[in-house]
Amino acid sequence: MKPHYFLAKFWQLAVAVTLSSGFFISEAQSAASPIVIKFSHVAAIGTPKSRAAERFKQLVETSTEGAVRVDIYPNSTLYKDKEELEALQMGAVQMLAPTLSKFGSLGIKEFELFDLPFLFSDHVAVGKILDGPIGKQLMMGLEGKGIKGLAYWDNGFKMMSANKPIHVPTDMRGLKIRIQGSKVIDEQMRTLGANPQVMSFSEMTQALQSGVVDGAENPPLNFYSQKVYEVQKHLTLTNHGYMGFAVIANKKFWDGLPPDIRKKLDAALVEATRFNNTNSQRESADAMESIRKTGMTTVYKPTSQEMDQWRQVLLPVHKKMQDRIGKGLLDAVYKDLGQSR
Repeated sequence: MKPHYFLAKFWQLAVAVTLSSGFFISEAQSAASPIVIKFSHVAAIGTPKSRAAERFKQLVETSTEGAVRVDIYPNSTLYKDKEELEALQMGAVQMLAPTLSKFGSLGIKEFELFDLPFLFSDHVAVGKILDGPIGKQLMMGLEGKGIKGLAYWDNGFKMMSANKPIHVPTDMRGLKIRIQGSKVIDEQMRTLGANPQVMSFSEMTQALQSGVVDGAENPPLNFYSQKVYEVQKHLTLTNHGYMGFAVIANKKFWDGLPPDIRKKLDAALVEATRFNNTNSQRESADAMESIRKTGMTTVYKPTSQEMDQWRQVLLPVHKKMQDRIGKGLLDAVYKDLGQSR
């Protein structure tokens, strides 16, 4: 054979080795690149939810030895609460922790049962539903929307606030009240004679300060972290409704994770959930004490007779909303709570 034949074969082999080496280098680089989880939420830094998200990040990055990186975007820095669910479904973010009220806008109306006034007497009652078959069933219902339900995080019971005293339900008449986008909360406010105004959480305090709205309903942690006490003169401890969060992920992303990675994320989430729920209940009491100490807001605790008036006026909202939420679901909730309606 001619020498140039061997030379040509040599160069072919050299090129093949070079390309092959390049491929394996690329593969190694790819394997070394961490899986990135963008975790967006609307809570202020320092709140139990924010710190639980940071706890999740720490646990995940440690347990996976850097194979997963969790980037946290708190306080609506990435998306407002009206935008974040769509961003999750599109895959622009991988995890969120929205309030349970948000899912009604996706057509999953069953979650609005948590917005019913005076459904839960305390956290024990809430836990019976969230940690039981009904809570699991509701999470499964998210999957048809491309969402993986992962955990429930507590945020406490809600109170009413305004720049006028609110002692009894009739004091709410004519007030413009900021609410989340929930048909149940909308009906609750209309039943009280108030004018509900749907508004993003990040816009609430400014709207209260400017007078665009007259009042709002919030749990203590929201009232304190968003400095609502600086723009509202009166706060009433009605504890009329519950507010919780659902930690969720983009289903395609979550299901596509390697099983060993997903197992470590699940374990981290169990710990982060315990961290949030323990701190939330304790810090709600601390927030109320801090609000009182500011002296900027008059905190009013209704008498037992006044609370009876609140319940009498608001409990009919259950029947008005049963077709939206589902009568069968409501009956199952009442049964689990030992209630008769």
